[in-house]
Amino acid sequence: MAHGAGGKMMNDLIRRLFFPLLDNEYLRQQADATRLWIAADSSCIAVSTDSFVIRPLFFPGGDIGSLAVHGTVNDLAMSGARPLWLTAGFILEEGLEIEVLERVVRSMAEAARTAGVWVVAGDTKVVEHGHGDGVYINTTGFGVVPDGIEIGPEHIRPGDVVLLSGTVGDHGIAVLSRREGLGFETSLLSDCAPLNNLVETLLAAAPRTHCLRDPTRGGLSAALNELAGAAHVGIEIEEAAVPVRPAVAAACEMLGFDPLTVANEGKLIAFVPPEQAREALAALRSHPLGHDAACIGFVTDDHPGLVLARTHIGGRRVVDMPAGELLPRIC
Repeated sequence: MAHGAGGKMMNDLIRRLFFPLLDNEYLRQQADATRLWIAADSSCIAVSTDSFVIRPLFFPGGDIGSLAVHGTVNDLAMSGARPLWLTAGFILEEGLEIEVLERVVRSMAEAARTAGVWVVAGDTKVVEHGHGDGVYINTTGFGVVPDGIEIGPEHIRPGDVVLLSGTVGDHGIAVLSRREGLGFETSLLSDCAPLNNLVETLLAAAPRTHCLRDPTRGGLSAALNELAGAAHVGIEIEEAAVPVRPAVAAACEMLGFDPLTVANEGKLIAFVPPEQAREALAALRSHPLGHDAACIGFVTDDHPGLVLARTHIGGRRVVDMPAGELLPRIC
């Protein structure tokens, strides 16, 4: 299970098996969505694929249908692309009630309308009872990258300011509160949302934004470590500057989790040059999905590949990639 958790074991699997065997110039971008150039007119498109196996299918603030749309739309948006089309593959377990499937597809359709994308192709397979978990969904998304937008880990530079669009851990704790046998309740809702409009708002104010990433599996910790490694830079954050809701902090304390490692589905990290940081932060805060945005750190040429956090008591600690599977089946 840990090989799909977004932490060290998943990254090791990708780097030791998938990357060497499937290596090409596009995979080396190491981004949420891959940018592809059409030779005829030099247009740039972005493509991303993702699979969703969340348990339970319905959770506070969302469900597997809306999550499948939002997750792929957000991956495209992190490349600066304008999402346009999705494909959807459904793997259904024998015995799934048609009413449940209809509820999932209705939610998916509404999420697509809200995000401004079309589901243009699909596939359906059924597996025997006991060989699935109700429904799994795979989505592939396509978008167009506007001229002049160049976003990716390779553009991160020492001195860049690290911005976070809002509170961390909402999604993971909201889903966890519905898991059987955990014995705790919370009114917290998942932050599951499409980020493409927020990205457009950000890029209008800070068009030289260097990199974007949505911290999903493995949370903020995994995302920052991935980017530090890909860009060969160090990242330093101020732990007290990272916004965390009291309900998330309390749940993490009770369960022994670090909020920085808990999954999100409606937040982004932005790396912007210092001269555009103020405008970028103001733009994020002007949007409903970014009103809790904060400046949490900066990029340095010290300790390349490492993420450090200044603690509440003034010391520094290494923010490591999550090692195992804290929250299985979270997206």
